[in-house]
Amino acid sequence: MKRGIVVFFLVISLLAFALAGCGSDSDTSGDTESTADNGSESVSEKVKVIDIPLTQEEYAFGVDKNQPELLEKVNEFIAQIKADGTFDEILNKYFGDGEPQAVASAELDSSKDQLVVATNAAFEPFEYTLGDQYYGIDMEIAALLADYLGKELVISNMDFDAVCLSVGQGKADIAMAGLTIKEDRKEYVTFSDKYYDAAQKIIVKASDTTFDDCKDAADVEAILSGFDSNTKIGVQTGTTGQFYVEGDEDWGFSGFNVECVGYKSGSLAVQDMLNGNIDYVIIDEAPAQFIADAINKLN
Repeated sequence: MKRGIVVFFLVISLLAFALAGCGSDSDTSGDTESTADNGSESVSEKVKVIDIPLTQEEYAFGVDKNQPELLEKVNEFIAQIKADGTFDEILNKYFGDGEPQAVASAELDSSKDQLVVATNAAFEPFEYTLGDQYYGIDMEIAALLADYLGKELVISNMDFDAVCLSVGQGKADIAMAGLTIKEDRKEYVTFSDKYYDAAQKIIVKASDTTFDDCKDAADVEAILSGFDSNTKIGVQTGTTGQFYVEGDEDWGFSGFNVECVGYKSGSLAVQDMLNGNIDYVIIDEAPAQFIADAINKLN
């Protein structure tokens, strides 16, 4: 399945979101609701990603604090797949011309030697589902890690803001969910060595010229700082995008005087932007580009 086919399936999923959104409330995280103004915006409008990194982040896996031997093995494994080219091959499946591979999850069974991975499969290209199968960079790494450890893979899919908590409560062995290293998450997990560098980017409607003259993050932030609470910015709940918009002391983010609207996925946030309920979306750069590609394929 080439990347183009993966994007096709993502398009179908986004189309389903669009149809579901017509005449109904948007599916947010539960803290904030917004009603679609179906007559004011066209859902066929394209979107664009402003190609300016707003943050500098490092992704890592969150390991059960009570399994130091697992942490050691995970770090060995990360070093190995980076050294032998396996990691680059996986990235090529999602950013190049490689072929993404489906990953199957076994049923949880305490009588078996299993690796239970907590994830949020709504964060393409790192983890997502097509039908009843898992795909994504993290999911392919998870399958290889389970083999490396001689264990059976179990994938536990949940809301993003529950992923680290699940590991901390002993319900999963490791969190693999495009997870940014963050101090407060260390309350629940021990982070592995980093495996990927990431950043936040802003998604706007293709016709929106607000940020077109921006040259760097300072330019973007100057504009964001000029907005008031009438401006609504969508984020995926519990992610760095939310911390960036609302402000976060650990990160040193001061936040902005806007309304931050949380969603279960970036795709839902972008669709609600097209429905006219929010103004912008801020999310990790790789998911931002995948979502934009999928949305724009609809037109």
